[in-house]
Amino acid sequence: MAIKHSSKIKIEVGLDENRIPELMKWSADDGGISNKESKALLLSVWDSKEKETYKINLWTKDMPVDEMKQFFHQTLVSMADSFQLATNDDKMSATMRDFCDYFAEKLELKG
Repeated sequence: MAIKHSSKIKIEVGLDENRIPELMKWSADDGGISNKESKALLLSVWDSKEKETYKINLWTKDMPVDEMKQFFHQTLVSMADSFQLATNDDKMSATMRDFCDYFAEKLELKG
């Protein structure tokens, strides 16, 4: 398969003197996003050769805990949706969504 187009996603992290994230910005030219500020980032990359996931989990020191809880909930819901698209496993996707509902309920994220 020949690559016909290349796309870049850029993440810039500004660190304080202790190397703790203070400012994060990301850009995705194909998505029309340029230097958009973010308070948190979860990135997973699959290494097929090693059969291992490499992860970058960052958040700024001023990320509010209530927003972090929402961020994790929305990420879990997105993972359930992606899992269904990638595997077509409706039963496990539904189980994952049930957990997302439980997670939101326990953290009192939904009214």
